[in-house]
Amino acid sequence: MAERTSSSPRSRTSSRKAAPAARRTPASGRRTAPAPRATTPKAAGERHLRLLAEPKRRSATESRRLARVDLALLAASAGFLTVVGLAMVLSAGSVSAAQGYDGNSFWYFERQVLYAVVGLGAALFVARLRPTVWKAVGLPLLVGAMALMAIAAHPASGASLYGASRWIDLGPLTIQPSELAKLGLVAVTAAIVTNKWNRLDEPWQLVFPLGVVVGAVAMLGMLQRDLGTTLILCGLVFVILFAAGVRLRYLAIAGGAGLATAMLLIVGEAYRRTRFFDAWLNPWADRQGNGYQLIQGLIAMGSGGWFGTGLGTSRAKWDFLPNAHSDFIYAVIGEELGLVGALVVLAAFGVLIYAGVRIALHARGTFERLLAAGIVGWIGVQAIVNMGAVTGLLPITGVPLPLVSFGGTALVVTLIGIGMLASVARDSARAGRRSPARR
Repeated sequence: MAERTSSSPRSRTSSRKAAPAARRTPASGRRTAPAPRATTPKAAGERHLRLLAEPKRRSATESRRLARVDLALLAASAGFLTVVGLAMVLSAGSVSAAQGYDGNSFWYFERQVLYAVVGLGAALFVARLRPTVWKAVGLPLLVGAMALMAIAAHPASGASLYGASRWIDLGPLTIQPSELAKLGLVAVTAAIVTNKWNRLDEPWQLVFPLGVVVGAVAMLGMLQRDLGTTLILCGLVFVILFAAGVRLRYLAIAGGAGLATAMLLIVGEAYRRTRFFDAWLNPWADRQGNGYQLIQGLIAMGSGGWFGTGLGTSRAKWDFLPNAHSDFIYAVIGEELGLVGALVVLAAFGVLIYAGVRIALHARGTFERLLAAGIVGWIGVQAIVNMGAVTGLLPITGVPLPLVSFGGTALVVTLIGIGMLASVARDSARAGRRSPARR
């Protein structure tokens, strides 16, 4: 006998509100599976950064408060690292400066102070610009940087050091074009991904034109015989694509191809093979040769103990540790300031990266979020590569420690990157609410 059901209005209302359940067919009384709930695919335009929350509508007061916190974290960490860098350049570079510049032990320090002043002025100027300015400026800047990279790679016009030809010597001024390429590549990549936002699931939309642009920049980097900077340039693009939500399998394929190419480049050059297999994997086999720099860096860091030997008292800088004021300045920090000082510097980079992620999270539009993510990726990857090389965790690649190592172009360009982050934070404070549709 068929089961009776209530026909009251209340019963019918309750059954309509209930979740779909198995039901009997009128003819056979047998149960049938519930009909699948209709779903609509999420629009591609609603894609958000992989690591960030959904945009929220905020009041003008809340937006300004968040921007003030972001700017405070950014300014405090970047300012601290710059001051530490000036102090350590004065200490670590005093001996080599006195030997190379007519007894003037302050030569590196004076130049670094000048670069810091120029970089600070540029950062303050950039911070007052709208972030969307970089949509228009990025491509001309990248093209100009690539032209300068080609000039630097030519033996007749570029200055070579330690096998890499990545500088242009202009007399009293030496510039490194690949540093300018980092700014241009961040802006161009953010603009391309923003323009392709609704088609990021189509790999060919990323290969053309972004893959062509990255390939051209990487080729110029390798013509300069500068594998370290080339890896940084490719790494910042990878971070932007990851943050944008590109499918992981596409990133895995691109990353695997990049690592395979890097290994071929390492094996294909004698000096790279030496750096990788001898200087890094087995430095103790040739203590006075290929492994000398890494071993001296480890000795310097180990000599510092917990609290260091004291500022200015490094023994490694007395011609024991090559490049003590530039690529291996973190080893001198560990020696003079100890493990505690080295960890404080590491924590300052952590705060800087955290501030950058917050700025990306609170940014108004897609381009601004990706721009901030790219700068964070650039500074973060470069810091990891440098400190990893000094501590023996990664191969030595010759990249400086951002804001800390001696180097005019690197310091000025990095401070401009900090100014770009500040520009994104200031732009988010101008809006009273988030605008997820903004591109």
